[in-house]
Amino acid sequence: MKSKEMKTIELVIGKILRIGVVISVTVMLLGLILFLWQQSGGYPHNRFPSSPAAIYQGLLTLKPYAVMMLGIFLLILTPVLRVVVSIYAFWKEHDQLYVYITTTVLIILVVAMVGGYWIRH
Repeated sequence: MKSKEMKTIELVIGKILRIGVVISVTVMLLGLILFLWQQSGGYPHNRFPSSPAAIYQGLLTLKPYAVMMLGIFLLILTPVLRVVVSIYAFWKEHDQLYVYITTTVLIILVVAMVGGYWIRH
């Protein structure tokens, strides 16, 4: 892969990380504003939604804790997206070893996220 292409991919990875953090923080701030405005998290006994379905249902009714949980979820997904872009970059470089290593990292991340969800529920 050409140096110019690698520089472009590195810039894309940097933008992904910055944009992901900005979007996550913006969503969390929106949840905080809703919390301050509603004087409640939207759930009884200060509980919070912990499943994707519960977060989705809470978002439909603009429950502050659900909005904040979406922001946290987006923040967690930001580095995962970076790993996906890295796999593409290594593939374009024809660097099979790093494609395998980075794909293994992605699989571990996905298994950990899914496994963590299933263990909790």
